[in-house]
Amino acid sequence: MKKLLFIVCLTNFGFTFNSNAQVDPQTSTEEPVDPNGPVITFDTLVVDFGTIDQGSDPFRIATFTNTGKKPLHITTCSGSCGCTVPKCPDTPIMPGEKGKMKVRYDTNRTGRISKTVTVKSNANNGTVTLRVVGMINAKQAKPAMEPNTGGPVMGQ
Repeated sequence: MKKLLFIVCLTNFGFTFNSNAQVDPQTSTEEPVDPNGPVITFDTLVVDFGTIDQGSDPFRIATFTNTGKKPLHITTCSGSCGCTVPKCPDTPIMPGEKGKMKVRYDTNRTGRISKTVTVKSNANNGTVTLRVVGMINAKQAKPAMEPNTGGPVMGQ
């Protein structure tokens, strides 16, 4: 039993030691960063819908700037579910220029909003994730019409 325990401990130590090995920078799979490349800088990483009523304005705008030195091309932007739909710019954003991304949320749903939008581009800072937050209050039920009990009766 002691031999088995010793072998298990020795094997575990070997795996631990091996996992701490240094990665050879020559074999790294990361692409080198172009110091003159584009950089996407969002005004804020949160798209806040605030507290709104069910069925109200489903759009918000996320604004960003290309703070790099080459044109910025957004390749994809996607929501974490079908209820969150971003619309990426179709044209390149030149250095120093601002861009806008329209984010639509299905405001027919109710409750707390906690979703994400992932933006992929040719920027040096790679993929950016925006948080979509807010609260949607349910519409108040329309009151039923009350019966008319006190007025004159028509046709008599």
